[in-house]
Amino acid sequence: MTKAVLTLNAGSSSLKVALFPVSGDKPMATALADRIGPDGHLVLKGPSGLPLEAAPGDLSSHASALARVIEGFRVDFPDLELLAVGHRIVHGGDKYEAPVIVTPEVVAELERLSPFAPLHQPHNLAGIDAASEAFPGVPQIACFDTAFHRSHPWVNDAFALPRDLYDKGVRRYGFHGLSYDYVAGELKNRAPHLFEGRVVIAHLGNGASMCAVENGRSVASTMGFSALDGLPMGTRCGQLDPGVVLYLMQQEGMSADEISDMLYRRSGLLGLSGLSNDMRTLEGADTPEARQAIDYFVFRAQREVGAMAAAMGGIDALVFCGGIGEHSRLVRSRICERLGWMGIEIDHGLNTENAPVISSRFARTSVLVIPTNEELVIARAARRCVARKADAGA
Repeated sequence: MTKAVLTLNAGSSSLKVALFPVSGDKPMATALADRIGPDGHLVLKGPSGLPLEAAPGDLSSHASALARVIEGFRVDFPDLELLAVGHRIVHGGDKYEAPVIVTPEVVAELERLSPFAPLHQPHNLAGIDAASEAFPGVPQIACFDTAFHRSHPWVNDAFALPRDLYDKGVRRYGFHGLSYDYVAGELKNRAPHLFEGRVVIAHLGNGASMCAVENGRSVASTMGFSALDGLPMGTRCGQLDPGVVLYLMQQEGMSADEISDMLYRRSGLLGLSGLSNDMRTLEGADTPEARQAIDYFVFRAQREVGAMAAAMGGIDALVFCGGIGEHSRLVRSRICERLGWMGIEIDHGLNTENAPVISSRFARTSVLVIPTNEELVIARAARRCVARKADAGA
């Protein structure tokens, strides 16, 4: 019998799945179902990381996509027995500070939070529904992107709005917590003296944010009430004067849905460049708009590194992760080039090599590149929850 833990990261039109052994960090298999719907596409990869042939079938919904993934996994693991299914949940509100076993009460609370993350939460819940239907009786574990930030002091948690709104949940939550959790853990293993200090982690990808981590705890984040705030992203605007939203409503006559579509799907790098939300495409383009989009992304990143350092009273290390942070030598170099006053100086040869440490030998502040692994964080959390449940029942 092959016992394993399954992890699910459900997006609006995608399902990212990994199969982990009951111990160990390397996945036994992975899958990505993309463009769920009439044009759905599935890629399966085996233990070696090489693509496996995926049998044709239905990809019209998250449930049908998951069924196809499991069908593919069972080719290599016909005696597969799942001990738990771990889920990435974007929003856990102020209630959940750690992963929990999903119950009807938990689902009800997560549904209540859907208006706080309308483009993410419903799809995360669809993943739970699909897995519950596919694996009745198997524990479902919810792992929250907001949980890592529940250690924020009040001044980094509140807006200067009437107090009753804070009590209703209008506050800064922060996101990408699973990524920050993993990177902080890796930093603790690699460089404990840095982990115990003041670290800015830059999760730069299609979704982008930064987090100030002091002695292993999140004290500030660039993302706030929603995943729109802070840095510009692939298609999301980042920090925005709320007066712009009022103007769009009152003077341009735009509805809430139209504004939401613009801020979430048509802004950021895509909106600025008029070309693409992909940094790789922009770096290869030779248009003024593409260059300006990169300039804006770099400038805002430099500002936010300073803001995160200020929240901690200094900085001992800057860590890059995420698709752009891990792979774009250009963006890393340009962000760091104006931060010498913070003791940040990179070795361009090491940066070109994508080395784990890219700071120069004599730099006061360390600069590292640590590939993130949200799926592993989910798998570990699922194992712990199942173990605690077993201990409680013993």
